[in-house]
Formats: sequence, structure tokens, C-alpha cells
Amino acid sequence: MKSTESITLEKDPGGFIEKVLSAFVEDSPSNRRKADEGKYFNAPLVGYASGDDPQFMRYKRIIGKFHLTPQEVFNLTFGEGAGEGPLTVIAWVLPISEDTRRSNRRTQQYPSLLWSHTRYFGEMFNAALRDHVVSMLTAKGYRAVAPSNSSYFTPFKRAPKAGLTSNWSERHVAYACGLGTFGLCDGFITPKGKAVRVGTVVTDLIVSPSDKPYADHHANCLYYVNGTCRACATRCPAGAVTESGHDKDKCRDYQDNVVFPIKNPAYGVKISGCGLCQTGVPCEFEIPRQIRETRARNER
Repeated sequence: MKSTESITLEKDPGGFIEKVLSAFVEDSPSNRRKADEGKYFNAPLVGYASGDDPQFMRYKRIIGKFHLTPQEVFNLTFGEGAGEGPLTVIAWVLPISEDTRRSNRRTQQYPSLLWSHTRYFGEMFNAALRDHVVSMLTAKGYRAVAPSNSSYFTPFKRAPKAGLTSNWSERHVAYACGLGTFGLCDGFITPKGKAVRVGTVVTDLIVSPSDKPYADHHANCLYYVNGTCRACATRCPAGAVTESGHDKDKCRDYQDNVVFPIKNPAYGVKISGCGLCQTGVPCEFEIPRQIRETRARNER
């Protein structure tokens, strides 16, 4: 493994960015849980996509016309026409620590304390990580923006097909960067599973796009691959996950009216999340073994 000092942004931009992300995750005090000083997140997975990847325009149809492209993000941030040159989208996945996952795995109705702290305080760390990457790139002479930290980010918009969504879905952006695929409950299943948080940055630094190793957008989900798993549906206390997919309204209603009034004050957070469908399932911390073994046999 090359040391951080031997990797330069100019010679190996992708490697440099990955080192910056990994160092911040490892060293930042913000990645220490308030409850017990354990870590919210383990080392990140990182992926890249070209700003003109056709997938971003497809999201106008799949999610809604309001979903921003990288060029639109740059235009909103730096002025009209700012995104007409080459752009790169950086995405990362932050795997939630094993002890936090274990604590939530044991619950059946409400999120655990560690899980809720990860959802609230851990996402504050993720926001700081986005800003850290932007500051690093700016200091190096590049323009960069973290859309989810911006004033124009809208977290809850209703689309005819997608239901409640945002105008910059970081999970969908991470899919375009080759980091994973979607499951029955809409969770983003990565090589580190779906108990994760996601972050993104758009920049005019050019980084080679990552490989896209998945055949389709459900390739890591056992239910969609062979119909053998509905574990996330069984785990959902709201009945919001069925063979038809994820009912976002029912999910949000359960969190707003059942979980939050009880757990937010008890845990000292403003958002407690739920995450039961992300833990105690075959894709919690890995791509399901059955899928990996099938792929391995097919590659022989």
C-alpha cells in the first residue's frame, strides 16, 4: 500500500481522494460516538462517474425532472455555464460499525440507541466529510460542491413514480458510480452491505470513472435475483416493505408518528431513523453469499 505522502492529486487523483476520505474517517473526532467513543463508520468505499454519464439524465425520467444533473449542480453553484466542461462525481459509502449493527439487529420495533446516534450524529460527520473533500479540492485549485450540503438541496419532493425523494439522491448517484445496487426495501446494497450512509461531491477535477460491475440495478438483492429472500419485509415493523417494494409514505408515517415521538427525546436526537430493514438481513454487511458464489461460478 502506498503511503499518503507518495500519492499526489496530479498523478493519482482517485488514489489521493480515497486517502483523504479514509484519513478523515479514521482520524476525525466527529467519527466517535457520543455514547461510548466507538466509531460511527468504518473505512469508506469510493467510486467515480463522469459528469456527462447518461445515467444522470435517465434519472430525470426514473425519479423526476427535478432531479439535478452534475452540470445543473455546477450551474446552480458557480453560475450558468459553469458545468459545461468535464466534471467528475465522487461518491462514497460509509459502512456502519459492527457493534452498532449488532445492537439494531436485536431490536424488533424501534431503532437502537447506537443506530439512532449514527443516523443523527453520524450524518453530521458525513456532512463534515463532504465539506472536507470540497475544501481540499478548492485548496488544490479545483471547483467542487457537495450538493446535499447546499442551499438548493431539497430532501423531500414528491414524484409520480418515485414517491418521496430528493432533488439529488446520493444513493442513485452512488449507483452511477458503480458502488452498489438497490434492494426490495430500496436499501443500497454494496460490497459492505446496505447498513451504510452515502456521500457525494461534484468537481471539475477529472478522475477516471469506476467500473460498473452490476448487470442491473437490482443485481445484489436476493429477492430480485432468485425470489428467495424477503427478510427486509419481515423485519419492517410498519409493514412498509412487501413484494411490491417499499411504501415510502407508510415508512415515513411510522417513523414520524411512532418512532420519533418516543425515541427522539429518549436518545437526545432530532432524527432517530429506523433501519430495521438494514440489519438482521443477508445483505446487512455484504452482498449476499449466494449471489457472490453464483457470480464466482459463472466467472470460472
